[in-house]
Amino acid sequence: MLSITDISIRIAGRLLIDHSSVQIVPGARVGFVGRNGVGKSTLFHAIRGELPTETGTIAIPPRWRVGSLAQEAPDGPESLIEVVLKADLERHALLREAETARDPERIADIQMRLVDIDAHSAPARAASILSGLGFSTADQSRPCSEFSGGWRMRVALAATLFASPDLLLLDEPTNYLDLEGTLWLEDHLAHYPRTVIIISHDRDLLDTSVDQILHLDRGKLSLYKGTYSAFEEQRATRELLDAKHARRQADERKRLQAFVDRFKAKASKARQAQSRVKMLERMKPVTALVTQDVREISFPVPDKLLSPPIIAVDEAVVGYDPQSPILKRVTLRVDEDDRIALLGANGNGKSTLVKLLAGKLQPFAGRVVRADKLSIGYFAQHQTDELDLDGSPYDHVRRLMQDAPETKIRARVGGIGFSGKAGDTLVRSLSGGEKARLLLGLATFFAPNMIILDEPTNHLDIDSRAALAEAINEYPGAVIMVSHDRYLIEACADQLWVVADHTVTPYDGDLEDYRRAVLSARGLRSNGRDRVSGQRDDGRDKPRRERTERRSPLKQKITAAEAEIERITGIIAKIDVALALPDLFKREPKQAAQLTKARASAADALRRAEEAWLEASSSYDNATG
Repeated sequence: MLSITDISIRIAGRLLIDHSSVQIVPGARVGFVGRNGVGKSTLFHAIRGELPTETGTIAIPPRWRVGSLAQEAPDGPESLIEVVLKADLERHALLREAETARDPERIADIQMRLVDIDAHSAPARAASILSGLGFSTADQSRPCSEFSGGWRMRVALAATLFASPDLLLLDEPTNYLDLEGTLWLEDHLAHYPRTVIIISHDRDLLDTSVDQILHLDRGKLSLYKGTYSAFEEQRATRELLDAKHARRQADERKRLQAFVDRFKAKASKARQAQSRVKMLERMKPVTALVTQDVREISFPVPDKLLSPPIIAVDEAVVGYDPQSPILKRVTLRVDEDDRIALLGANGNGKSTLVKLLAGKLQPFAGRVVRADKLSIGYFAQHQTDELDLDGSPYDHVRRLMQDAPETKIRARVGGIGFSGKAGDTLVRSLSGGEKARLLLGLATFFAPNMIILDEPTNHLDIDSRAALAEAINEYPGAVIMVSHDRYLIEACADQLWVVADHTVTPYDGDLEDYRRAVLSARGLRSNGRDRVSGQRDDGRDKPRRERTERRSPLKQKITAAEAEIERITGIIAKIDVALALPDLFKREPKQAAQLTKARASAADALRRAEEAWLEASSSYDNATG
């Protein structure tokens, strides 16, 4: 078990964890929560041995492998599947040694261990994880260097999950994922067979994937059984009881102190007074509930609501290259009070669509009609790069209110969440959540009629996400959102649009229906990015496309099985050479027995690989027919 005993951790003079203890049993799936900046990531550093504790100890079983997401995205010429397979260090080392091993006993040991760790199924397992995180069959063979930083971080996550460490530490893993990848990850972590601790502000992940909640608050660690929803109920009850206990204790202290003050000078009561003093000294203070109200998020109300539709799109074709458009034949409308969430895997065109709606992209064909005087507020997480790092929130607001008096500027700065000294803090010193709040305030500064939110919850803690949902629901204008946060979508959206197969279609089901469809599809078919750009999508190609989608994963299984058959056949050939050594059974009977056992295991693995090849080949033939 992971045993954290009486630890204290201080960073730059600030005490983050204060004499706190917790025990995590093997196999527990723990969600680690707490406000931004309280020390959650710091504790991960300490568990990995990267940061010393001021007091106490952190004990991990000696044979446990600890794994966490790499800080830097992988890069280089290796394919994605190769990067992921190398994450299993033992398997990789054994396979390399097997290529050069000559000693019969060592050959037997290597092959027995490869069988024990189920090495023959590794390529299929790695491919399944990559597919779940959104990589098509073709993607998995491409060099890692061809992908953007966000996609390469997904590869890093896939490698971490594939290695399957005894203690898995994940810090905000959904920040790099779209909704589809998040849904798959929730399901994967819910069935993770070893111990996992996840720092996350995603309510649905914490309600779906974990069975315990570790809470860090005011320097203390507290472990609760159950999901995040259960934790909220337990914590509310506990804090209410603590508050009542604190009030009772304060009354008792007041009564005892009054007795001491009244009778300490009287000789006849001196002993009783001294007894009350000792009682006061022994009385352990109870910390009453400390209110940590979240700063609200609010969007200014537009001066005038426009007549519907505020945007009408008719047969639009849009993208970045006229010869290879991203979206085709898009027809839709947005009314003045719509709440629309865009679904679809990254790379299918969600950002292209919102840029079209925001007027940042013009269609190659078709038309887009906007209401007269329509104003749009556009928020995208990448806009943090556009902030002036050497400026303050006050400086950013002042540029938008150059002729306004100081009092009004300060009032607007406070209105977007930066009151008093916080308004003068340099942007480079703001946390990710604070930068997101600043961007939200700037994007909606002039009271737009429509707000577009592209992944607004990254870096926001759970309470701030709830505040954002409340702000969206109170805003009277139209909202279009792209988010991997299921809670936000379910709390705010009344329409779902799916962006896939080069077009946009309304989704008739709810988010739970969509979740089931995503989990069913991932691993059963390749994702839409395998499609050839510019391919006509008028419905006539649908039967062929469906056949292709059925055949693609089967072809992948056939290829993997053929590679496995070739690998195991080579292993058996090496063992046979070793068994053919003269007088082996007389000279080294133990080695001969081990080699014989290893060959039987390899032969069994070869049989399973051949059966997998036959099954996949038969299914492929049926799908082709």
